[in-house]
Order: sequence, then C-alpha cells, then structure tokens
Amino acid sequence: MVVLNKIYTKTGDDGTTALGSGERRPKHDLRIEAYGTVDETNAVVGLVRLHTAQEAPELDAVLGRIQNDLFDLGADLATPDAGEDLGYEPLRVTDGQVEALEQAIDTFNAELSPLRSFVLPGGTAASAHLHLARTVSRRAERLMVELAVREKVTSPAVRYMNRLSDFFFVASRFLNAKGDGDVLWVPGKNR
Repeated sequence: MVVLNKIYTKTGDDGTTALGSGERRPKHDLRIEAYGTVDETNAVVGLVRLHTAQEAPELDAVLGRIQNDLFDLGADLATPDAGEDLGYEPLRVTDGQVEALEQAIDTFNAELSPLRSFVLPGGTAASAHLHLARTVSRRAERLMVELAVREKVTSPAVRYMNRLSDFFFVASRFLNAKGDGDVLWVPGKNR
C-alpha cells in the first residue's frame, strides 16, 4: 500500500529525484523523462474519460484499466533492474497486460468501418483527446526505446506502450461514429 502523508519533501530541490531503488538521478535523466511522459499520457486519458463515462461506458471501463496499467508501467520504469536485491519484488508490466490491450484493440476494431485514408485528429472531443493521448504515448514509447539502448527496460513495458498508441487510434475511431465520423486527410487539398 502506498501512503502519502506529506506531498513535498524538498529532496528534489537540488534537481534530482529518487527512483524506486533509492538511487537519485537528475530530473532530466532519460528514465525520468520516460516515466514522466507515461504519466502525461495518463493525464490525457483522464481528459478523455470526462467524455466516455456517459458516451461509451464500455470504452471507459477499458480506459480505467489502462490508467491503472500506466501507473504500473511508471513503477516499472522507476525501478531499474540492476540485478540487486531491493528487499521487495518490483512491480513490472506483464505479458497479460499486453494481451488484454490487444484483445481490447481487436474488440473495438471489429466494429469500425474500413479505413480508406489517413485520419486527421478531430471529430468528437473525446476522439480528439484520444489522438492527443496517442501522440503522447508514442513519445513515451520513443523515450523508452532510447532508454532500452542504454539500460534494461522490460520487454512487456515497451510492447505495452507500442500497443497503447494503436488502442488510442482505434478508440478514437470508435468514438467517431465507429469510423463514419472520422476526419479524413485529403492529399494536396489546399494546393
């Protein structure tokens, strides 16, 4: 259980932050950037859920699960695997979480009209926010992949972020009248 009684500690005033292992790193460290961008993704999902609770409760339930998974992912990234005994079992994203996301993609994608052009971000407010979540999650994924070149990052964590942006794309189309309300790109329209 997490207990947060005091919100500010002043320990970060020197420009560092603590990882789950207790190690301190600069706040601009790539690992911190990666899990900070995962957190940013989660915040955008919160904006989406302002709309989906009433408009699409079946999608909202999946988004609620995703928000929890994103906290798991942040914990995974915040605790590097240096092969040391931390005195506890660190929280890691699992293959099961990736598979659940894949099943959600397949379920919602099955209801969509065929895609005949690239989709511009827009349509409903929730769909536009899902496109924002998609782009932020892609940035988090790029940071995680870069981090994985330098340090160990769990494979399920990277796969989860890759699938997540796909889910956001499918969900955005689902909320745009199952694809019929998508705003489509017209190549060279304004030449």
